[in-house]
Amino acid sequence: MSDFPYRTALVTGASSGIGAAIVARLRDSGLEVHAIARDASRLAELAEKTGCIPHAISVEDYDALAQLTQEIPFDVLVNNAGQSRAGNIAKTTREDIDSLVDVNLRAVLQLTHLIVPGMVERDRGHIVNISSIAGHYAFAGGNTVYHATKAGVHALSTQLRCDLYGSHIRVTEISPARVETEVFGRLIGNMEEAKRRFFDEYDSLLPIDIANSVAFAVAAPQRMNVSFMEVLPTTQVVGGLNFAKRTTPKE
Repeated sequence: MSDFPYRTALVTGASSGIGAAIVARLRDSGLEVHAIARDASRLAELAEKTGCIPHAISVEDYDALAQLTQEIPFDVLVNNAGQSRAGNIAKTTREDIDSLVDVNLRAVLQLTHLIVPGMVERDRGHIVNISSIAGHYAFAGGNTVYHATKAGVHALSTQLRCDLYGSHIRVTEISPARVETEVFGRLIGNMEEAKRRFFDEYDSLLPIDIANSVAFAVAAPQRMNVSFMEVLPTTQVVGGLNFAKRTTPKE
C-alpha cells in the first residue's frame, strides 16, 4: 500500500547517486518504480535491491521512451538524468555542448512532452525536475553550458505550472547544491581525487537528502504543491561578489 496518492513512477538517471536513492525511497513508500539508465548491470543490482523495474535505455533514445510511456500510465515523472563537463564556454567543445543540451534539457523536454498528455487526460500526476543551484546562480569555475541547461529546466518547471493551471497535476523543481555523488569524479577523471578535493573536508549533501526532498513533495496532500525547493548543505551558501583588480595603471 503506497503512502503516496499515486501508483507508478518513472525515474531517469537511476543507476547511481541521486537517481538510485530516489528509486529506493519511492519504492519504500509502495510505488511501482520504473528506473531508466544506460548501465544495465547497475540497474539490475538496483532492481534486485529495491524491486524496481529496470529499463536499460538512454534518455536520448526518443523511440524507446515513446514506447515505454505509451505502455505504462505514469503518475510521477522524476527528471533526474544529467551530465556535466569541466571548462567555461571558451574551453567547451562542440561535442560537449551537444551532449549537455541533449541530456540535461532536450531529454527532459521530450520525456515531459510524452508523459504530460496522459496526466492531463487522467487529471492526476506529478512532474519532479531535479535542477541545480547552477541554474539560478553564476559562480566561477562552473561550466557555462551546464548552467544554461539547468536554467532551462527551471524555466520549464515554471512554465509547466502555467500550462497545467486548473488541473490536479503538480510540478516540483528541486535545486540541490553540492551532493556527494560520482559526478565529481567523472568530471575530473579521478574518483579518489574528487573525494579528497570536494568531500573529505566538507559536510556535503547525500543522495538520500534529495530523495527525501522528492518524497516530501510527492507525498504532500493534493491541495499542496511544493513548487520549488532549494536544498543546500548547512555550511554552504550561494551568491558572493568577485571584483578583479585592475591590470593596468590608473590614468
